[in-house]
Amino acid sequence: MIDTHQHLIYPEHFDYPWLDQVPALKDTPSRLQDYREATAGEPISGTVFMEVDVASAHAPDEARFFCELSEDPANRILGVVAAARPEDEAFESQLDQVAHPALKGIRRVLHMQPDELSQSAIFRANVAGLAKRNLTFDLCFLANQLPLAIKLADASPDTALMLDHCGASGLVEGGMEQWKTCIAELSRRPNVLCKLSGLVTCSVGGIDGGKLLPSLADHVLGCFGANRVVWGGDWPICNLASSLGSWIQITQRLLSAFSENERTQILETNAIRFYQLNS
Repeated sequence: MIDTHQHLIYPEHFDYPWLDQVPALKDTPSRLQDYREATAGEPISGTVFMEVDVASAHAPDEARFFCELSEDPANRILGVVAAARPEDEAFESQLDQVAHPALKGIRRVLHMQPDELSQSAIFRANVAGLAKRNLTFDLCFLANQLPLAIKLADASPDTALMLDHCGASGLVEGGMEQWKTCIAELSRRPNVLCKLSGLVTCSVGGIDGGKLLPSLADHVLGCFGANRVVWGGDWPICNLASSLGSWIQITQRLLSAFSENERTQILETNAIRFYQLNS
């Protein structure tokens, strides 16, 4: 398995303003050694480090830090998705600052930002321009923001896009039908893949992510197919609802009806292709 959504938190190096709202994570170590301990005995062969929404000023340093960690094969970090700000005029300069062979993509956490941010002309142009650098872009939207994700995908047809957490973050009661419609619509864009991650922690607003998890996963897999879905652990965020080991067990059950080849695609080969990893 390749974990395409590995968060590592180093408070001695970087500032994470959002952690003030999540004391359960702020007070628990989440460094590389902690990840190794959490995954001991699990079939994870490598990871993609996913930026952790550090303070803007620390984003380049975070990217460089984890790209350097990836240079040691023992760390099993096969790629890095860094934070950057496509809404900024200096976006290209930000990319130049973090250029490295291990850099595979960019993410901008949008679920805590105004809806219009991702719809500006400069944001769209910069995401579309990532294709020229052979970099991907992870779509990090709330469930009710998925219409915005569709618009961004349409404005970036040549950029490889990954929908994080099945687009189910913040799913509320009464929002299932819109979520299903948007997932089906996004799946019609050939440059968009979907990440089977974050589902165990999507319980808010009366929606129980645990009980709905099979139907959420079935819909995503039915729309995108086994060749356009990847797996992510979302550690340590997953610990708010489930250990990483438990999420791996749940994943195995969710994929039990798929062939061995299809499971390999979802758990490994799609990630290698999308993020262009050297496994």
